[in-house]
Amino acid sequence: MKNKIKFNVAYLIVALLAIVLLRDWWLQAHAIESVPYSTFERYLTEGRIDEVTVTETLMTGRYKSPDKEGRTHVVAPRVDPATAERLSRFGVSYTRGIESNLLRDFLSWIAPMLVFGALWYFVVRRMAGRSDVGGLIGIGQSKVKVYVEKSTGVTFDDVAGVDEAKAELQEIVEFLKNPKEHGRLGARVPKGVLLMGPTGTGKTLLARAVAGEAGVAFFSISGSEFIEMFVGVGAARVRDLFEQARANAPAIIFIDELDALGKARGAFSVMGADSEREQTLNQLLVELDGFDPSVGVVLLAATNRPEILDPALLRAGRFDRQVLVDRPDRRGRLEILKVHIKKIKAAPDLDLEQVAAITVGLAGADLANIVNEAALCATRRNGESVRLDDFTLAIERIVAGIEKKNRVMSPKERQVVAYHEMGHALTALALPGTDEVHKVSIIPRGIGALGYTLQRPSEDRLLLSYTELMNRIAVLLGGRAAEKLVFDQLSTGAADDIAKATDIARSMVMRYGMDEDLGCVAYAENPARFLDLAGTAPQRGNEPSPETAQRIDAAVRGIVQAAFENATSLLHNNRATLDRCVQALIEKESLDESDIRELSADLQRTG
Repeated sequence: MKNKIKFNVAYLIVALLAIVLLRDWWLQAHAIESVPYSTFERYLTEGRIDEVTVTETLMTGRYKSPDKEGRTHVVAPRVDPATAERLSRFGVSYTRGIESNLLRDFLSWIAPMLVFGALWYFVVRRMAGRSDVGGLIGIGQSKVKVYVEKSTGVTFDDVAGVDEAKAELQEIVEFLKNPKEHGRLGARVPKGVLLMGPTGTGKTLLARAVAGEAGVAFFSISGSEFIEMFVGVGAARVRDLFEQARANAPAIIFIDELDALGKARGAFSVMGADSEREQTLNQLLVELDGFDPSVGVVLLAATNRPEILDPALLRAGRFDRQVLVDRPDRRGRLEILKVHIKKIKAAPDLDLEQVAAITVGLAGADLANIVNEAALCATRRNGESVRLDDFTLAIERIVAGIEKKNRVMSPKERQVVAYHEMGHALTALALPGTDEVHKVSIIPRGIGALGYTLQRPSEDRLLLSYTELMNRIAVLLGGRAAEKLVFDQLSTGAADDIAKATDIARSMVMRYGMDEDLGCVAYAENPARFLDLAGTAPQRGNEPSPETAQRIDAAVRGIVQAAFENATSLLHNNRATLDRCVQALIEKESLDESDIRELSADLQRTG
C-alpha cells in the first residue's frame, strides 16, 4: 500500500510541475509579440519602445504602454546594422533567419556516442553471458538450468530396465514429498547419491525422473561448467548453486559428469594446472558438509568413471549412497523396448522377446537407437509397420556396419568367405552351450567385414565353465578350420577371430587358473575394480619368471590348438552339410535362422 501511495504522489508532483511550466509558457506566449526586425526598428522610430535588451541573436523591447492585445514586450531576431541600413532603403520587411543545426549536431556528436554505447553494451553482455575474459559481470553465476515437474516430463514409468536403481531412489522421492513422516524415527535422507555406470544406461534420465516424481525444482548442471579461466570462479558458482537450491527447497541438485569436477586431487594434476578445479572441488566438499538435508535439498550426481573420483567425495556424510546403473539383463531390455516401441508403429506379431535376446550387452540408449533404426528401415522399404526383420537389419547396421553393395568380390573370394562364415555357424550349432545362430551373410559391411555370423544368446550368462570357454574358442576358429579343411590353405580373414580366441585362452591360463600344470595362480594384471582409486589398488598379480612365461605361452598355444582341432574334426564329419549350406549361402547371400535350421537338419552334434 505504501508503494502505491508513493507512486501516486510522484505522478501528482509531475503533473503539478507540468501545469506550472505550461502556465509560464502560456503567459510568455501572450505577453511577448514576435515581429520582424524591420517592424522592430519602425516601433523604435515611432517611440513605442522605451527599453531594449540586445543579445547576440535577439533584440527584446518593452512597450511604453501595452498594445491593444495587452502585450508588454516585443522581440525580433537581430540583424547586422550595416545590412539593416541597406535594406531600409528599399522599404521592405526584413528579418534574420535562424539556421537549424540540430541534424548536424546530432550526426557529429550524438550519433557516434550512441553507436559506441550500443557496441559496448553488446560486447559486455556477450562476455558476461560467457563468463570469459571480459565476463566479470557473470563471473560467479552458476549457469544452472532449473526444471520443475512440468518441465522435466519424466517419471519412473518412463525409466525401464533399472528396477534396483529405481528402488534405491524411491526413498529420496518419499522424503522430498513428506520429510516429516520419513524422518519420524530419526533417520535422515542421504546427503548425496552417486549414480554410476556405463554410458547410455539412463543415469541422467533417472535423476530427472526423481524430480518428476517428487514434483520439486530440478537444478541441472554439468561438472565441466564449473571450471573457468579465473581461479575462484568455480567455487563461486558452487556457492551460488547451493544458495539457489536452498531458496527453492525442496529441490534436487544434479551434477552430470561429476568426474570432470571431482578427480582425485594430486593424482592427475600437471604443474599446478588443476588449481582451479581443486578449489572448486574443495568448495563442493564444504557445501556437502555444511548443508542440512532436512531443509529438503538432495544432491544427485552421475559418472561413468567412479574409479577416478576423489576419495573425500565418496566418504560417509557426502555421497552416502552409490547406486549402480548397469546394463540391463534380458528382462530389462524387454521392458526398455516396450517403452520405446510406443513411439513407432510396430507390427502386431512383432515378438520383442526375440529382439531382447539378440541385443545382449546393449544399454538403454543403444536400444532406443535400434528402435529408431528399425523404423527407418521399415520406412525405406515402404512398409506399413515395423517388423522383426527390420530390427535385424537395424542391429546388423549398428553392429556390423553399413552394407557395401559396391564392394564386388571375385567368385573365389565369395566362396572362401562363404565357407568361413558357415564354418562359424556349423561349429556353433554342433557344440553345446554356444549361442544360437541367428543369421549368416556374405554381404560386405563396415570397413573390413567381408561377411558375418550373427549369434543370439539363449540367456544372459554370468559364469562360464572351462568347457564353455573352449567351445567359444572353437566357434571363433571354425571359419579358419573350414578354410583349412576345404582349400588346404589359410587367408587373412581370420585375423580378428584369432585375436579374440587368444585373449580368451590367455585369460583362462593367467586369470582364471584353468591350466592344471600352472595351477590356481593369477599371473595377469588385475583390472581396476569399479571404485578403486587409480594408483592405490594393486594392479599386478604374481610376476611370472621367464620359465613360467614360457609355460604360459605353451599352455595358451595348447588351448588354441586343441579348440582348432576340435572345430576341424566337427566340420570334417559334417562336410556334406557344410557344402550344402555354402551353396545356399552363395546363391542367397544371406541365410536366416529358419534357413540354417532346415539346411543343417542332419548335422552331427557333440555332447
